[in-house]
Amino acid sequence: MLGLLGFYEELDSHPGQPSGFLCDAVRPLGEPDEADLVAYLDGGHVLIDVMEAGHDALTGTPHRHSLGCPSLVTDGTWLWRQDFPHYVETHHVQLPEAFIAHVRSLNYQMPALITARFAPHYNETVPLVGWASAAPWRSTATVLEPGHREVTSKAAFEAKLLAQQRDRPHGSWTKRRKPRRTQG
Repeated sequence: MLGLLGFYEELDSHPGQPSGFLCDAVRPLGEPDEADLVAYLDGGHVLIDVMEAGHDALTGTPHRHSLGCPSLVTDGTWLWRQDFPHYVETHHVQLPEAFIAHVRSLNYQMPALITARFAPHYNETVPLVGWASAAPWRSTATVLEPGHREVTSKAAFEAKLLAQQRDRPHGSWTKRRKPRRTQG
């Protein structure tokens, strides 16, 4: 079975999530190598790509993984939601020591997925995180090399969000503006 990361009660409507409560995992500071751990999580293999959007479960604000947040990502040993790196870098959620040791032993490099070894673990684990209807793992490739994924950095996302707020400070784009006064 794959190790599970970030499947919190606050992120799902089904009770009994394997990671417990997100609010209990929050810490004031992260690991010294937190940026490398986040980059590793960001570089995982996307297994199931979901186009659902969401917000930070603790603050209600959008974040860089808001689009596709419940998508499933793996390194072949661990399984996590696509928005899990956000909670690590923003709220410094506690990571299992076994995961930290695993990533450090790989020197923060995402490994290739060996299909024959990975498929049984996928088929056993995915139903446990609410994906009982997911099809069994089928891949024609024997090895899946990690590909480069464009992931917006937290700083770039926040800068873009700030620029949008500056462009439209008093409401949404759908709300009509108050008419300008004309001098006459």
